Amino acid sequence: MSRIGQAPITLGSGVEASISGQDIVVKGPKGSLERRLPDAVTIEVVDGELRLTRKDDERESRALHGLSRALVANMVTGVTDGFSKELQLVGVGYRAAMKGSQIELQVGFSHNVLLDIPSDVSVEIPEQTRIIITGISNESVGQFAANVRRVRPPEPYKGNGIRYIDEVVRRKAGKAGVTA
Repeated sequence: MSRIGQAPITLGSGVEASISGQDIVVKGPKGSLERRLPDAVTIEVVDGELRLTRKDDERESRALHGLSRALVANMVTGVTDGFSKELQLVGVGYRAAMKGSQIELQVGFSHNVLLDIPSDVSVEIPEQTRIIITGISNESVGQFAANVRRVRPPEPYKGNGIRYIDEVVRRKAGKAGVTA
């Protein structure tokens, strides 16, 4: 049995879940999220908790059971608390700025990089070298943070690039560090 799939999801105060067939809509203080669950999984509300069950013990059904439970739990967390990712720009002259509904990045290229901000994500730049991405959808926040990081991932020799705030970059010695 899936340990993750068996765990019930507690609906906090102010959170409502409505189920119609395989579609679930979760509404809370921060907004509303909806998702269509796979046919191998059924969901029901019991005593203020969401419980997911699978229809059979096939391999794919077992995998989708835990996945679906995790996705629905993220929906409940998103509409109550929200999600955020923080990025840091490391490098001489590396900076970020808001330009309307875009982020302008100066990360060592001959040109500035402009990234469109998705509608369900909000971006804050408290310093030129920090970007805070927040939203109610864990997928949207994580994907946009990954898109920003992909512009200039951290390199192992000097450590320059865009990294998550808690990311550890393993450094290499380079040619000067090698002795015979």
